[in-house]
Amino acid sequence: MPAVTVEDILILPRVGEPDRIAPERPVRSVTTAPAGFEGEGFPVRRAFAGVDLRHLDPFVHMDQMGEVDYSPGEAKGTAWHPHRGFETVTYIIDGTFRHQDSNGGGGLITNGDTQWMTAGGGILHIEEPPEELVASGGLFHGFQLWVNLPARLKLTNPRYQDIRAGQVALLASADGGALLRVIAGELAGHAGPGITHTPITLVHATISAGARTRLPWRRDFNALAYVMAGSGTVGTEKHPARTGQLAVFGPGEAITVAADPRPQGPGTSFEVLLLGGEPIREPVAAYGPFVMNTRDELVKAFEDFQAGRLGTIPAQRVSVPEGNHPGHDVI
Repeated sequence: MPAVTVEDILILPRVGEPDRIAPERPVRSVTTAPAGFEGEGFPVRRAFAGVDLRHLDPFVHMDQMGEVDYSPGEAKGTAWHPHRGFETVTYIIDGTFRHQDSNGGGGLITNGDTQWMTAGGGILHIEEPPEELVASGGLFHGFQLWVNLPARLKLTNPRYQDIRAGQVALLASADGGALLRVIAGELAGHAGPGITHTPITLVHATISAGARTRLPWRRDFNALAYVMAGSGTVGTEKHPARTGQLAVFGPGEAITVAADPRPQGPGTSFEVLLLGGEPIREPVAAYGPFVMNTRDELVKAFEDFQAGRLGTIPAQRVSVPEGNHPGHDVI
């Protein structure tokens, strides 16, 4: 699990533990993500399946993509498809993914990189492994998170952010037992590079075997912890949590996660995605690739897509094979 790391965690800024009187967030639930397939057939875990949307707000969906070790010719992605009304956040831990959208955004993201696409009023995009990965095979592991937009921003202009692994804020827990990567929002005053319409915090934590980490968390945010690898406990109640499980926390100002002395599953560390945001508290009407407030808005989104008002698939230039018309391209 490369993502982004450091040789000496002790040189990083420390996140001090919250005051002992800071109210601890209790664990509301621990659920197990069911397995499924997305796009052209790549394996995913549906991280939020079975969880009340009120406890997820402002998030609406999250897939763990992989972890899968592809044989040559097996790697898959998605075809061109539309979105409206929210933002997609794609975080790649292992492997490489290519993004292109109808607004001109796109590029390759690899170990520790993040792409942040604001669909807003409408966009078309495609996500796929590059030809080299398809040909060679290899490890692929990442996440895609959907962040809702409030009604006043549902039709905002699309936007694309390319966040390189080296841009994330790297921190250490108070005792040095955890490496904390702040991708978006802020943790204890340390800001990540992601620019968000909806206020959120997104952190990838690597917790060493046997270590316990207690972190401050904004009272006005919700709080979730998804286990990417390993095993440990969540909350001061020490609820067991392992790979593919999501913990939902209740209100408070501090969250606690701890790694088992001998973590079960892949890797030797407890890998946890910590996320939270300011609840929007508006009606959610979601179907397929659209997240709106009402059914009528969903119908309008489908009509606009069918009428070509959500964007146009860019023409792709393909080189003509040698011997046909050298020096010319076809569209």
